[in-house]
Amino acid sequence: MMRRFVTVLLALAAVAGLAATDISGSWNGMLDAGGQKIRVVFHIITTETGLTATMDSPDQGAFGLPVARTEFKDPKLELVMDVPSITYSGELKEGMIAGTFKQAGMEFPLNLQREALEKPVYIRPQEPKEPFGYRIEEVLFSNPEVGIELAGTLTLPQGEGVFPVVVMISGSGPQNRDEELMGHKPFWVIADHLTRNGIAVLRYDDRGVGGSGGEASTGTTYDFATDALAAVNCLKSRPEFSFIGLVGHSEGGIIAPIVASQSDEVDFIVMLAGTGIRGDKLLQAQGELIAQASGMEKEEVYRTMEVNAGAFRLALQAQDLASFETELRAYLKEKMDDGTIEIPEGITYDELFRMQMDSVANPWMYEFIRLDPAQWLKKVTCPVLALNGSKDLQVPAKQNFPAISEALEEAGNKDYTLREYPGLNHLFQECETGHPDEYARIEQTFAPVVLDEMTAWIKARTIQK
Repeated sequence: MMRRFVTVLLALAAVAGLAATDISGSWNGMLDAGGQKIRVVFHIITTETGLTATMDSPDQGAFGLPVARTEFKDPKLELVMDVPSITYSGELKEGMIAGTFKQAGMEFPLNLQREALEKPVYIRPQEPKEPFGYRIEEVLFSNPEVGIELAGTLTLPQGEGVFPVVVMISGSGPQNRDEELMGHKPFWVIADHLTRNGIAVLRYDDRGVGGSGGEASTGTTYDFATDALAAVNCLKSRPEFSFIGLVGHSEGGIIAPIVASQSDEVDFIVMLAGTGIRGDKLLQAQGELIAQASGMEKEEVYRTMEVNAGAFRLALQAQDLASFETELRAYLKEKMDDGTIEIPEGITYDELFRMQMDSVANPWMYEFIRLDPAQWLKKVTCPVLALNGSKDLQVPAKQNFPAISEALEEAGNKDYTLREYPGLNHLFQECETGHPDEYARIEQTFAPVVLDEMTAWIKARTIQK
């Protein structure tokens, strides 16, 4: 409930009532981060002890994120968050707040208003439009291992018959069933293409997103693999499906082999920018390539890689997450105190420290650093299609393809294909540099040549004899 505080000043023969500015309520802004537009909503509440606030990022499926400190000294507002490490500073003028949004050492202008904003609209020519020409069914399935229910969409070709079906598995971070990111919906584009070509598709919301239960922030790659396995078990009970396959993107390309190595129900897998090297090595390769593409000086790149390598070694040596967190805390303080880790302008020592700890000392990252996909690929004997773009800076084919091939050879796998597409990035878009800041600016969602090859490969392995 909004409150208005009135200060009454008594002066000799006159009485004047002055109303203090009421900052409470919802404030809406549109953040433009490298071409990606994201709605941000701050909810400010006046309590008996002062101001409190929460933040929503509806386009990323995040709601009710706590703001650690809320200060308003008319006309200046400051909001400070610990997790994620975000600061917003602005000035109220004529019913709007003009300010700056800061995160991870980066700054973006952000103006806030009382009125709610519509979801940003992007030009995405590949996004499916009606009439779809196939059946659409909303489904719910359970993961009994953790007692949660997941929601998804099943698209089926028209007509009677038995169809091959694939389960889509998203990349890292909580995402909806379309793997919606940077204004793109790649899983919807893929599902539409496959289903129009006679292949059914199940895509589902990640834990804690959309209609799915559970909590994503406490989950690991292994936990998310049990969700994908639950999807397979849901499909195997349905008579209209013959072959069941997995199509995983990025982290999903790690999860697919994990599930395939544990379930005889998986008939084939497609790894879209899936990995073959251990997590720490992948993160090092990824970090170095993106830093170089960002124009970072060689000396700074080297120093960053050295600091990261030290943190990753601690994770590899730790017996559990708690001991890793203790060791990492001491390590980061040492590197910050001796100047090895420089504090960017506009961020405090404590803010940088919290940001570093939050990004590394969490269940997902701890397990990911230690996870070696090869140990699962060595158990995969079903057909495998592994695809990458030559300009993928997040999962570079140069390091990952040899590891994938070696592991599948050790498995005795007789049917696997590795294909690198020139000029495509991590999202399989035709691009210039492959840098992530291009993703939102590119209109194309998914290169048609990859859609066609993936479809042909699946059909060739699922034709009824």
